Amino acid sequence: MKSFVKYSADCDFPIENLPYGIFSTKNKPEKRIGVAIGDEILDLSAIANYFDGPLLKNKQDVFRRDYLNDFMSLGRPAWLEARLKLQELLSASNHTLQDPEIRSKIFVTQKDAIMHLPAKIGDYTDFYSSLNHATNVGIMFRGKENPLMPNWKYLPVAYHGRASSIVVSGTDIRRPHGQTLPVENAAPVFGSSRLMDFELEMGTFVGGPPTNLGDIIPASKAYDHIFGMVLMNDWSARDIQKWEYVPLGPFGSKNLGTSISPWIVTMEALEPFKVPNMIQDPTPFPYLQHDESCNFDIKLEVDIKTSGNMVTTICRSNFKYMYWTPRQQLAHHTVTGCNINPGDLMGSGTISGETSDSLGCLLELSWKGTRNIVLKDGTVRKFLQDGDEVILRGFCVGEGYKIGFGSCAGKLLPPSELDI
Repeated sequence: MKSFVKYSADCDFPIENLPYGIFSTKNKPEKRIGVAIGDEILDLSAIANYFDGPLLKNKQDVFRRDYLNDFMSLGRPAWLEARLKLQELLSASNHTLQDPEIRSKIFVTQKDAIMHLPAKIGDYTDFYSSLNHATNVGIMFRGKENPLMPNWKYLPVAYHGRASSIVVSGTDIRRPHGQTLPVENAAPVFGSSRLMDFELEMGTFVGGPPTNLGDIIPASKAYDHIFGMVLMNDWSARDIQKWEYVPLGPFGSKNLGTSISPWIVTMEALEPFKVPNMIQDPTPFPYLQHDESCNFDIKLEVDIKTSGNMVTTICRSNFKYMYWTPRQQLAHHTVTGCNINPGDLMGSGTISGETSDSLGCLLELSWKGTRNIVLKDGTVRKFLQDGDEVILRGFCVGEGYKIGFGSCAGKLLPPSELDI
């Protein structure tokens, strides 16, 4: 495809991508829906009237909202209609938006934009779906003989997270306070976390009409309830987590902040990059079975940028290593009759590959603190230090183009002062 918007071959946002986000500018602080194209943003609130197809002509107000939930709720046929219209309007052969006077009113350069959360996130569930990650963690804490819990290959393990502390890329994260157990079989202590970690994840946004309490979506029908994906960093305080997680799982060690990238890449943009689902043994129960692929060749990278502005890539992984697919995650989420809403977010869990440099968190990279990670400036990490910025990137490589997610970045700040 050719667009009249100019961009390089390695741009994250070609006309084949067209991810959705929410932005504002200093001159126009109202939040509005935009689509990324090249290094620009097309303001959909300014061109809402152009969505004149049979499914959208009476729904144009969804593009004038300051969130994506209403558009998400329309379902896949409407999403496809919007995508085709955008590709038509942005194509080099279409002159509708190319007049300089019109162009100046509907495009904003990304460097001048302030990005916001793309949706009102009502609920957030984080899964644990990477076989390599689960196996590595199991070996660290239980030994090689029994790394996986008995349920792991039967169901997508998950916990319900805190939606209120999900933040957009660029938001700083404070080192949290909490209880830890530095010495086994001794009394716990209270203080700031000493073992701060990132987790390389991807998030899946739910779309389609809301379901009712009691409704069940099997994996075979779950795709129409998946709108798109973002990069996600599930910040983790490992020492707080170790003390608190038995018997009910993570709580304060995870609710301190979860960062996501601002642009939602649609499933239609990812379609050309589908790869076979991982072979699952034992065979999942029928409600978790689906024949179509819902796994993707998304290349993932993690950088640590120190306070001295030195950047080191410490991880290169891939979404294709996921054992449980987004379809299966959604199916298991609803098999009890749990209702879902457009804008709900599901985290993949840490994505680790098969090699030592593809492990998706410092817990694995440092092997529970027993190995040093040497950065380019010669400094050593086992866990994050205050002032470290963690930057996640993701992209798919096509023929002459790539589908990118932008970046998901956040800096770790010192803990807040306690007034107690």
